Amino acid sequence: MTFRTKLLFISSFTVAGAVALVTGAVSVSARRAFERVDAQRRAALLDQFRSELDARDHEVSQQMQRAAESTAVQQMIAGSAAYDAAQAEAEAQGLDFLDVMQPDHTIISSAHWPARFGYKNDWEIALEDWDSKEAFFTRIPLPEGTAIALIAIRQTSGAFVAGGRRLTPEFFKSLGRAPGMRALLWLGPGLAIDAQGPIADAHKLDAVTARGSGSVQWTSSRSSAEAFASLPLRRNGRVIGALLAGTSLAEQFGLERAILWIGVWVGSGGIVIGVLLGWWTTERITRPVEKLAEGARTVASGDLSARVAVASNDEIGELAEAFNRMTAQLIEQRDRTIQAERVAAWRELARRLAHELKNPLFPLQITVENLQRARERPEFDEVFRESTSTLLAELSNLKTIIGRFSDFAKMPPPQFETIDVNEIVRGVMKLYDTRLRDIEPSIELADGKLVAAVDADQLRRALGNLVLNAMDAMPSGGMLRVATERREDSVRVSISDSGQGLTEEECARLFTPYYTTKQHGTGLGLAIVQSVVSDHHGKISVMSEPGKGATFVIDLPVHQGAAA
Repeated sequence: MTFRTKLLFISSFTVAGAVALVTGAVSVSARRAFERVDAQRRAALLDQFRSELDARDHEVSQQMQRAAESTAVQQMIAGSAAYDAAQAEAEAQGLDFLDVMQPDHTIISSAHWPARFGYKNDWEIALEDWDSKEAFFTRIPLPEGTAIALIAIRQTSGAFVAGGRRLTPEFFKSLGRAPGMRALLWLGPGLAIDAQGPIADAHKLDAVTARGSGSVQWTSSRSSAEAFASLPLRRNGRVIGALLAGTSLAEQFGLERAILWIGVWVGSGGIVIGVLLGWWTTERITRPVEKLAEGARTVASGDLSARVAVASNDEIGELAEAFNRMTAQLIEQRDRTIQAERVAAWRELARRLAHELKNPLFPLQITVENLQRARERPEFDEVFRESTSTLLAELSNLKTIIGRFSDFAKMPPPQFETIDVNEIVRGVMKLYDTRLRDIEPSIELADGKLVAAVDADQLRRALGNLVLNAMDAMPSGGMLRVATERREDSVRVSISDSGQGLTEEECARLFTPYYTTKQHGTGLGLAIVQSVVSDHHGKISVMSEPGKGATFVIDLPVHQGAAA
């Protein structure tokens, strides 16, 4: 992933993350604010509900007290009134229900159900409530079903008078509730009533009344949810019902949804702005950095003339100027280094040549002086023969030294042709077979032909130098192993010896011209080998440890065109 892409991602996600955090914080704050306001509204509605019920309780108690003391009720108890006389008294007192009963709760007269004359009263009234003076809620059976009523019970002349008013939706409508709020009366599991009448799925309110507060989702839509606060109605230590104040959560969910969509749109816009800002920023930053990287790659490839255009006065511009100064200094340093290397090379060449020529010149000088002294002696002929032999040997040595220097100075370009490398290895080993003496050779060649594009003469000469180098490393004998291997796009030739080995420092300097670890040698053999391998676009390396011998590895490309 490029720096530009990373910067675009970072800027976009930063903006999106900030918008998401703000949206979440606003949503949470709005929800908490709604919850606080709704809690206050529900508490106010419950207080109003409680006050209205208290007023209704007082009203029903007074109505029942007047009914119990009325002449009509006394006549019913005495048996001097008709069985349906309770209807007129109920209407007179403004009651919806009125039962006049004997002490055993047998109905004498019933206002709402006259046919119940002579039956037992079946209202849901607890035993301790028959002696109560306060009004309370109960369920009253009717021919068409069950009604919820606020009733009161009075005793008069040894009889019971029970009656009250039906709890109708109009009662809840009279509470003057605010929009989005409603009051409910829960009278037991699965039974609740509000301004619209009995509530379907009232069982969902059971858990709310048990906890004292909570929310109910009436349908699969979240907008149908309501939050409730509950005020239990207790009588004689038991809960006989609960007042519920509910507020719709549709407005809250709508606001949260609106905040969410605003966050989505703002976040999307922020991402777009972040991408544009990131693109502009990356154009200002990454484009100059890419040019610097391209210039660095050019310098790394060897072209020190690379320059980077300075397009700004900021830190990037300073970096470009520093890069240009660096390349200029590198060119100056390279020129100085090349000049110094040339001088050092000529000095080293002169020193080596003087050293190598000095060794055979000293025997030549001694031999000539011996000839001069022996010129008048009788044994001159014998001295002459010995001296001429010495002169010829030293002159041959001089010729060899001059030839090596000449070969290294003017290596001819390789003439590539497709040749079996295994055959070249066999030829080199056969050439030196008679000189191995105490050295045991081991030849491990790849199966079949190992074909590559090489200069046969130069490769033969390079392998010969490596074999001679291995033989010189084992003056007391040892193991010489030569192996070839077929690789993916190259061939490998390795030559190993079991000699004294080399140190790490010696391995690092081994292919340096004129460097040698031998007492006699020009230090050009391995340098020539490296030159041949380099001209073949190959690689040569050495692996060695003191006392564990050395292994030279040559990798040559199969096709010279691809390698070049």
